[in-house]
Amino acid sequence: MAGPLGPEPTPRRRDRRGRGLRGPVAWPPVPVMTSRSVRFDELVLDAVQLIEHRLGHELTGLEFAVEDVPPADPAPWESGTALGRLFPAEGSLPARVVVYRRPVEMRSPGEDLAGLVHEVLAEQVASMLGMNPEDLA
Repeated sequence: MAGPLGPEPTPRRRDRRGRGLRGPVAWPPVPVMTSRSVRFDELVLDAVQLIEHRLGHELTGLEFAVEDVPPADPAPWESGTALGRLFPAEGSLPARVVVYRRPVEMRSPGEDLAGLVHEVLAEQVASMLGMNPEDLA
């Protein structure tokens, strides 16, 4: 359709140098598109579901979180680098289990990372419930 200045230009897919909008590098979503942190988060969720299955009920009132590294001020009873930590409930804040991604990955480079994540979570949940960690493993 012609406008007052002549025919309307056709929309360009690329700019004048042959570059422009391009699609994603890998489509449809493939494992390559998943970052290490997202894969680690999925391992934590899988381990939580397994622990809940072994307990026979959901862990209501308990939050799970993943942080990259532990804080610079370790607890007095911790020796070395912490892999996970349990923060008890305080006031209106629920109890929270935090798993530290980088130290866990460093302890298990490519070898049974899921097993180590499960072990760290089982240890923290068992200490909160007053159980033996081996009952959840």
